[in-house]
Amino acid sequence: MKNFALIGAGGYIAPRHLQAIRETGNVLVAALDKNDSVGVLDQYFPDCDFFTEFERFDRHLEKRRREGRDVDFVAICSPNYLHDAHIRFALRIGADAICEKPLVLNPWNVSALLETQKETERKIYSILQVRLHPAIQALKQRIEQGPADRTYEIDLTYITSRGHWYMVSWKGDPSKSGGIATNIGVHFFDMLAWIFGPVQGNVVHVSEPRRAAGFLALQRARVRWFLSLDYHDLPFAPEPGRPMTYRSIRVDGEEIEFSGGFTDLHTESYRQILAGRGFGPEQVIQSIEIVSTIRNAQPIGIQGEYHPILAGKYTV
Repeated sequence: MKNFALIGAGGYIAPRHLQAIRETGNVLVAALDKNDSVGVLDQYFPDCDFFTEFERFDRHLEKRRREGRDVDFVAICSPNYLHDAHIRFALRIGADAICEKPLVLNPWNVSALLETQKETERKIYSILQVRLHPAIQALKQRIEQGPADRTYEIDLTYITSRGHWYMVSWKGDPSKSGGIATNIGVHFFDMLAWIFGPVQGNVVHVSEPRRAAGFLALQRARVRWFLSLDYHDLPFAPEPGRPMTYRSIRVDGEEIEFSGGFTDLHTESYRQILAGRGFGPEQVIQSIEIVSTIRNAQPIGIQGEYHPILAGKYTV
């Protein structure tokens, strides 16, 4: 049984980490969040020590270390711009780090973390849960077994409705979240590059606070992508009780069904990590480069290869 600490216990994604820690037979001994609305801890680890100040959290873990009760892993669910610092903190107290996506905001941050990982002789793991989805793994196998010289046509659509709170929170600040492509798109870009190979070109058509779209040329695919937080972009009318989320990947016109099964992928990610098969920093560099390029690109407008959903919504 391993001892875990958690940074960002009050966030949206924290319950999936709590569930994963429990379902893999481990224990959460300490948690940190500047907000104290963390009653969710009672459902999983009611004996967990909780802190709202980083300094007290740090001191508590240091005391445990001196007493021979080290923390083995630090799970990081904090805002994106803090991941880099919190990963380094985990490594420096002698723990391995398990970090939510995106691992960091910029490619050079990955290089620095690789150096810290080497210096501390600890490990950094990134949650890339989409790679573990059975439908995505089947797609990868299919592509690997297909003609090596074939180029696939892909339309990626991800619409996940968010209310006005989103833009007021840290997620609405690109300097903290990295913007929409980083915050909700990075794991999809990672998955596509993992399956279809290195980037050959990266063009942005639309870049707005609540939606973005562009064209990504990969070694074996031409990807038209669209990301949105606006429920008006949904292909169906919102209904009470119906999830206002839409995921779609079409490969050569064929829909790849992968809408279900996401809730258990964090537990599977933890199982892989605990078995020594997690995804390290070197495996996220390409996706971080993709979203960094998108964030800093000048949109060209609706021209060339663009996502079908843009037709009629925007003009050149």
